[in-house]
Amino acid sequence: MLFTRCNNLRILPLISISSKALYSTHFIGDKPVLVRDFIHSALYHPLHGYFSQKSRSVGVLPNTIKFNQLQGRKAYMKYLDNIYKQSDISWFTPVEIFKPWYAHAIAEAIMRTANFSVPLKIYEIGGGSGTCAKGIMDYIMLNAPPKVYNSMTYTSVEISPSLAEVQKETVGEVRSHIPKFRVECRDAADRSGWGDVEQQPCWVIMLEVLDNLPHDAVYSESQISPWMEVWVEKQHDRETLSELYKPLQDSLVTRCVEIMDLDKTKTTQSSAASILKSIWSKVYPKPRRCWLPTGCLKLLDVLHEVLPKMSLIASDFSYLPDVKIPGERAPLVSTKKDGRSTDYQDYMQAKVLFSTDLFPFQSTFVIIIVPCVYLADIVHD
Repeated sequence: MLFTRCNNLRILPLISISSKALYSTHFIGDKPVLVRDFIHSALYHPLHGYFSQKSRSVGVLPNTIKFNQLQGRKAYMKYLDNIYKQSDISWFTPVEIFKPWYAHAIAEAIMRTANFSVPLKIYEIGGGSGTCAKGIMDYIMLNAPPKVYNSMTYTSVEISPSLAEVQKETVGEVRSHIPKFRVECRDAADRSGWGDVEQQPCWVIMLEVLDNLPHDAVYSESQISPWMEVWVEKQHDRETLSELYKPLQDSLVTRCVEIMDLDKTKTTQSSAASILKSIWSKVYPKPRRCWLPTGCLKLLDVLHEVLPKMSLIASDFSYLPDVKIPGERAPLVSTKKDGRSTDYQDYMQAKVLFSTDLFPFQSTFVIIIVPCVYLADIVHD
């Protein structure tokens, strides 16, 4: 059972949880941690994290899917279902399912808009199995002027050591790619790893990365109660975890609350409406919970600082079905075994996926998102 403690005064059961979660409590010390730090450790801890334990946490298809042999969407969904049933891989990314076309479309988008008066520089955050990197470099090698390919650099920033090795193997299948490609095994959201500011134009690619970034949670006891940070701590038995609520104090959490305007009703309602809502909340209090993309905000902060002339290509989930976790923008938590997926009702059990919405940050960052509109043309050719 997962318990919550509010204002250090009382302990209440919040979410049902098994005594031994898949992530256990190995990476939780004696002091409470913010939810984003707990999720970060659950995914990326060197010994116990999801991406550290599974070198093939990102699926690789041995062959390209021959879409011209599939009779419509129904046949495609059946084919995909068979692939998943035959594999213990949790998921295949779109760039893997639609290879090489997905990566080729991104490469075409870059070629049509890049400034080739300077060497082409591409950074990919969380490159998975290296399928995107290889596909992009293949396409540029075959379709760009030779000087563009010969002078280009492609840097993958990958936090998982095991996936970093997979990427080297994938890209290394084409020998001419090897001197142009490198993997930096580090956290892209850590400013210290970037070194000096890059003053030249460059491209940043993030495919299915934002959904895996740590999030924070905030909680409110009623419709009008102030938001509080959610922290995770060990119980005295050392086997179960609890949630601890504290007043807002973390700068990333506070900024997200302001950017996403979670208290907008307080400023838009009339005084009479506010009084009625206050009375109603006391008679029928309704707890609130919201998940905040603080990991995304932190990463964008860093990229905006170190790559001020970047163009960003980002692709991710805008919606996730059958989410069982409570709260607005809550994650989907699931595992897969014997070809079947299991969804959980708490975020301490398995692989965590968040839906992504960059629109709240458009007033904070100048984000250039290039849509891959060239896929149909490339596939048709």
